[in-house]
Amino acid sequence: MRIGIDVGGTNTDAVLVSDVDTVLASVKTPTTADVTTGVAAAIAAVAGQARGGISAVMIGTTHFTNAVVEARRLTPTAAVRLGLPATAALPPFTDWPDRLREAVGGRWYLAHGGNEYDGTELSALRPEELKRIAAEIAAAGITSVALSSVFSPVTAEQELQAARILTEEVPGLRVSCSHSIGRIGLLERENATILNAALVDLAEHIVTAFGAAIAGCGIQAPLLLSQNDGTLMDVSHARSFPVLTFASGPTNSMRGAAYLSGLADCAVIDVGGTTADIGVLAAGFPREASTAADIGGVRTNFRMPDVLPIGIGGGSLVRGTEVGPDSVGYQLTERALVFGGDTLTATDLAVAAGRADIGDRSLVAHLEQSFVDATLERISLRLAESVDRMRISADPLPVVVVGGGSVLVPDALPGLPDLRRPAHHAVANALGAAIAEVGGEVDRVFQVPDGRRTAVLDEARSEAVARAEAAGAKPGTVRVVEVEEVPLAYLPGGATRIKVKAVGELRRA
Repeated sequence: MRIGIDVGGTNTDAVLVSDVDTVLASVKTPTTADVTTGVAAAIAAVAGQARGGISAVMIGTTHFTNAVVEARRLTPTAAVRLGLPATAALPPFTDWPDRLREAVGGRWYLAHGGNEYDGTELSALRPEELKRIAAEIAAAGITSVALSSVFSPVTAEQELQAARILTEEVPGLRVSCSHSIGRIGLLERENATILNAALVDLAEHIVTAFGAAIAGCGIQAPLLLSQNDGTLMDVSHARSFPVLTFASGPTNSMRGAAYLSGLADCAVIDVGGTTADIGVLAAGFPREASTAADIGGVRTNFRMPDVLPIGIGGGSLVRGTEVGPDSVGYQLTERALVFGGDTLTATDLAVAAGRADIGDRSLVAHLEQSFVDATLERISLRLAESVDRMRISADPLPVVVVGGGSVLVPDALPGLPDLRRPAHHAVANALGAAIAEVGGEVDRVFQVPDGRRTAVLDEARSEAVARAEAAGAKPGTVRVVEVEEVPLAYLPGGATRIKVKAVGELRRA
């Protein structure tokens, strides 16, 4: 059996799943201010119903996203870029919000190095230059470095060499390399790497706390964290790459929706306590965003699901006929009218309309029915409009509704007659974590000579499969789920950006 957990702004959900992906038990507990306490409570609630051994615990967490958004609990970080004599016009931390830049220290260095798009050297690495930078980093007491290099996704050799020099000069220094995190696009990849480096101390603390919570429940099973592409990573990977957990919550919900509905291609509306996230599934996995992702006001280019969040959830405040975007969050059971509170929320409207049996309905009996109906209708229109914004064709599109706040959604939306609400929809996010697979991805520029396209694609597929197996996928179960080719017509030699994603079942001890 496996336990899947997803931490949301309002609730922490957990499911107990059998080895054939059957939901045996589920629980929804309020998210606590420190988050970890709520996770421990959720684990204990479902673990007590297990009738056998637990083979793994999978967690999707908001810890790291919240740390960036709030600019709190971040490690002072130095950004080192290999790119001179080019790239000096736009130094690291360009266009960062002042508050976030100050939180990570804003220290940066430029050094010689980097590559052209085809892997040839832009300029040679200068070890003495890096040793001088290392001495300044050590003198400043910096313990975490974000290392980026021009076109490092094409060849990572210079980044790896520079990382060795820095760690030899400063023992104990932790270096995040951009080729392992972001994609082609120097500034956005560098930004993602800086955020990752600023989260490594928090990652160590969180992973240790989760491990203690699991052990405290008497569970001796590996801990895995959800990534934002719908796959899993082990704790050692999570300590090194916490940034890859960003947006794992909506991803888990969409993966869970795919499994519960049996649909591989559909739209998903995940209504939580604070927001409703709208996404689209393709071949059972969330469609990835094609544009730079904004995290806490910083542009990044690592993989992110294409999700449209709107400020509507079960805890959303109602003022007049306006709903949200602010929410009572995890205080819903204290502040909502149906629980004896003094704040009118969207949940109160759902109870008054008879869509939900939560709390005490008599406490909202005074609400005018016309007001309730009109406000809920506005919510329906906003959700339908949001789904239309995510469509890429006029073809009929099934819509799967999940999440604890889905009581706000009627049985049909304007223009979207095929709406489905599967069993266990309220905990689809935790189920998505529990059934997640292990993945590997290749995304770089290949030279594709005439007549060699098939061979190059086979090479990229093999590399993605190998990466999935190295990450913990069971050999023989790995399959390629996505292949994307983008010929770079403005570059010579048949240069083509090729992205391949492979996923497989979790290898169990």
